[in-house]
Amino acid sequence: MEFKRIIEEKSKKAWEIYIPHLSIDCVVFGFQDSSLKVLVTKMKENNLWALPGGYVLKTENIKEAANRILHQRTGADNIYLQQFRVFSDLNRSEGFFENFDNTIWNKQRFLSIGFYALVDYSNVNLVIDEISDACEWKAIDELPELMMDHRRIFDKALSTLRKQLNHKPIGYNLLPEKFTMPELQKLYEIILDKKLNRGNFYRKILRYDILIKLDEIRKGGAHKAPDLYQFDVEKFQLALENGFSEGW
Repeated sequence: MEFKRIIEEKSKKAWEIYIPHLSIDCVVFGFQDSSLKVLVTKMKENNLWALPGGYVLKTENIKEAANRILHQRTGADNIYLQQFRVFSDLNRSEGFFENFDNTIWNKQRFLSIGFYALVDYSNVNLVIDEISDACEWKAIDELPELMMDHRRIFDKALSTLRKQLNHKPIGYNLLPEKFTMPELQKLYEIILDKKLNRGNFYRKILRYDILIKLDEIRKGGAHKAPDLYQFDVEKFQLALENGFSEGW
């Protein structure tokens, strides 16, 4: 079915079940092969890409809506979600739907609540819905052209993540259950966009006492096999609530 017809049919139901003029856009971060990536979808019959998003049912609160939208797109549960900004400029979405009738749901003025999400890359099962041709991970420095104001939403999400990483232990939600210290340092360096001294990083992260050193090593490779770690969940949650006394 062509894109325009799908949108028109979905519009009829949208007026009945969703809260008018309110939408959600999610910036989903994942970490793979020493690269921080973002989940984007490619719209049918269009070269533009989009952040995962949707609308708020009349029967749910905002965070429930964000969790539902991301579960439908990724299949993942218990996603770390952080609301970071409301995007409310005039004509945010109208231009993208200029060839549609003015009564179409998607062409109305929407205030969009921005969330960023942190997910374990390995737990995500990407879903292509009926208005998309593709759903893919893209490295943050290789993003394609995004529709509407989605690039601005991404930029704000990344800057917010960087500020919070300075004082919050973010890695738990992006790394696999078991990881090496170099992998954790690489994640911090990519998000903060700067190199960190290896010795200082190791000493500081260990001083925070949120890691458990395992009696295991990462096998394979030509160099000495690195030790494996995992997060101490209770201490991690405490640090997430209280923050760190110093940044990076």
